[in-house]
Amino acid sequence: MTTAWAAAVVAAAAAPTARVLTVAPTPAFWVAVVGYALALVASLVSLSGRAKADRLATGLIALALLAHGVDIGWRGVLRVHPAESVREALGFIGFLLTGGYLVASLRQQLDLARVVVLPVSLGMLLVARLSPAGDDAADALSGLGRVHISLATLGVAIFALASAVAVLYLLKDRSLRGRRLDTVSMRGDGTSLEGLDRMGHVLVWVGFPIFTLALVLGAVWVSRLGASFWRIEYPIALVTWGCFAALLGARQLWGWRGRRAAKLTLAGFAAALVVLALYLLRRAIG
Repeated sequence: MTTAWAAAVVAAAAAPTARVLTVAPTPAFWVAVVGYALALVASLVSLSGRAKADRLATGLIALALLAHGVDIGWRGVLRVHPAESVREALGFIGFLLTGGYLVASLRQQLDLARVVVLPVSLGMLLVARLSPAGDDAADALSGLGRVHISLATLGVAIFALASAVAVLYLLKDRSLRGRRLDTVSMRGDGTSLEGLDRMGHVLVWVGFPIFTLALVLGAVWVSRLGASFWRIEYPIALVTWGCFAALLGARQLWGWRGRRAAKLTLAGFAAALVVLALYLLRRAIG
């Protein structure tokens, strides 16, 4: 691993104008993977009410996030950065998701949300680093393309965090409706359903204009490239936009909240994941 990593550094330095699709996983990547995995285990243990496991989980998440950031930064030095491809953007979404959770947890008690966020972040990081890079050396990734990818990455990351909040809302709502107040989904988390609903709405409200601008710039970029708009990813991306547009509109016009809002949030994010998966598959098979 170390030899391959060093070879990538030499290759990048020797070809400063070439577009590099990927480099070997850095040591920081493996630290992040182990950190996320151990943090998930500690988070599961902490749900039983063990304070030491809770503190350990928080520390491991911070360590994993730091290592994840170092990995992204080093890849950027080698000109393999989040705005370079959907594959790299996927790893950055996982980083933003974890970072967003840590920031949100400073204001709200979101212990259960860790069990949702950590496997998603870990999975995104693994796919971003270990999936086939493909070959797109002929593609013209202009400045407009990089801005499009950057904005889409940020928008999807915010939607991912909103989806984690939606999952937490549905779990707590189900527990309350079943009068199972002592179940795992109710332990160690003092956030109210109203607070979760409001948090999810704010996240969608912030992410929607960013994602909208990304779609507009993406359409302009594709048009300038002279490429076809008849690719399955594009209508599904519009489905993502439509879900969140409908969510904001229905909340404003008809007062949609609670479970319906949470389910529509998850539907929109699921469509976004399908788009990312299709891009990765297309790139992998050429």
